[in-house]
Amino acid sequence: MENVMEKLTALCKRRGFVFPSSDIYGGINACWDYGPMGVRLKNNIKTAWMNSMTRLREDVVPLDAAILMHPRVWEASGHVGAFTDPLVDCRHCKARYRADEMGFDPAAPDAQCPKCGMKGTFTEPRMFNLMFKTFMGPVEDAASVVYLRPETAQGIYVNFDNVRVSMRKKLPFGIAQIGKAFRNEITPGNFIFRTREFEQMEMQFFIKPGENEKWFEYWKEQRMQWLLGLGVRPESLRFHDHGPGELAHYARAATDIQFHFGFGSDPWHELEGIHDRGGYDLGRHQEFSGKKLEYFDDETKEHYLPHIIETSSGCDRTLLMTLVDGYREEEIKGEKRVFLGLHPRIAPITAAVFPLVKKDGMPEIAQRICAELKQRFEVFYDEGGSIGRRYARMDEVGTPFGITVDGQTLLDESVTIRMRDTLAQERCAADKLGERLAELIEQA
Repeated sequence: MENVMEKLTALCKRRGFVFPSSDIYGGINACWDYGPMGVRLKNNIKTAWMNSMTRLREDVVPLDAAILMHPRVWEASGHVGAFTDPLVDCRHCKARYRADEMGFDPAAPDAQCPKCGMKGTFTEPRMFNLMFKTFMGPVEDAASVVYLRPETAQGIYVNFDNVRVSMRKKLPFGIAQIGKAFRNEITPGNFIFRTREFEQMEMQFFIKPGENEKWFEYWKEQRMQWLLGLGVRPESLRFHDHGPGELAHYARAATDIQFHFGFGSDPWHELEGIHDRGGYDLGRHQEFSGKKLEYFDDETKEHYLPHIIETSSGCDRTLLMTLVDGYREEEIKGEKRVFLGLHPRIAPITAAVFPLVKKDGMPEIAQRICAELKQRFEVFYDEGGSIGRRYARMDEVGTPFGITVDGQTLLDESVTIRMRDTLAQERCAADKLGERLAELIEQA
């Protein structure tokens, strides 16, 4: 699988999914730029997530909170005091590690550096805060310190009352947000799996205390079904429940949905987290802000502080999952074929339109069909090179349908639809293409 990650990284650059940031200057560690195909894939994933959370539900609403927030927010949340990792360095080769992820005690006399092999060379652990600090205003002093947010959840918590009142929401209800977050990770890597700048898709569901277990189990199932709906193979996903020693300080219960990414000594890695956060977050913000965040229940005439069930996933990590899960290599008639088996709902390009040859009016017909389909789908027109090469280019970026205008089109206005995964072909009337593509996407 390490080899697959290398192939994916190369494919992503070659086909315009992901580029190293500041590439012409040699790049910058753990920062990446999304190219045209990556932007489309990422936008499709975000749209699918937000639609499932808000457009298709009555009990969850969207929010877009600011990246920069009052520094007291991060004191209340515990990030200023507790958002730290233990850092050790090898004195010999200068390699840096998180002490809690090494699998052994770096203070032991025979502790061996995984990079250079030297023993007993590790420094004492130092606690390292993961938040990026900056300054607001013209003066760089303690009074002007602000942080780039390390998560989007706090923007939801501090807007709980604003959303509840303005949208006239009763419990239970949720607030969903997609946005950038920043963490000064000690050991980023594995392509876009762990980066310093990333995008989160988080939903905080506010409930009456005592209903935690019911909603925790509900959202576990909802999130798993959403991932399966992206076409991910079921055997590549699993739940991992956190034991008492793994729980974060705010969590009453936590489960990760893990995906078989394949890299590292353990091929399973966290994709998404579902957490029972109890009343910790609103309680802390109520304490630090001095503003009452209790909810009045009209039915029971009770005042209480809502508890929270959180679903938190990284958009970049979800995108990487779709690439890893969709990467295919197969041999046909002695030739290797590489394609991305992306679900049609999230593929960067839904359909590509090709004239078989650049004559007999075929390009004009193909361009007309392309323009019509663009009203409903992301469509790409290509007339360069052999038809086989054009198919191959579209296969590599995960385009599920290839539409070819050929000699038969000139006779009866029908075209060929080629299916990416099976290579099966069918004829379809040109004026029925939109309906047929919609059917095929629905059936996928």
